[in-house]
Amino acid sequence: MKNHHKPVKIIRRGGLAKLTGCNLETIRYYETIGVMPEPPRSSKNYRVYDDSHVTRLRFIMRSRELGFTLEEVRDLLALVDGGAQTCGEVQVLANTHLTSIRTKIADLKRIEHVLTSTVAQCTGDDVPECPVIDALTEVA
Repeated sequence: MKNHHKPVKIIRRGGLAKLTGCNLETIRYYETIGVMPEPPRSSKNYRVYDDSHVTRLRFIMRSRELGFTLEEVRDLLALVDGGAQTCGEVQVLANTHLTSIRTKIADLKRIEHVLTSTVAQCTGDDVPECPVIDALTEVA
């Protein structure tokens, strides 16, 4: 009988870091906090990773790039790992995150407005009076 399974490529941690662009220390951290599974070890006691680890790490990294917190990533992974996630469950988590992002954007726009008007008041002259310093020392 022929083996139709593709052989699994064994990867060490350095290779995993290189394949994904993830820092070695970050991989260790993700393993420590449990978002990356502890990999099996070779007969020489090296950690050995495979394509499933690459896929998972890329999922985590992309989630983080989109601003998901580690707790939110953990929630997403729990749905994926359970194998019974529904698009609706994922949508709830994503919508909650989207609302948070929109709130942060609104806050940043307010900050930008205040800083823009404050910096515009600066003369840039070699004098001790400075509207930026004054604005920072004001009690809100």
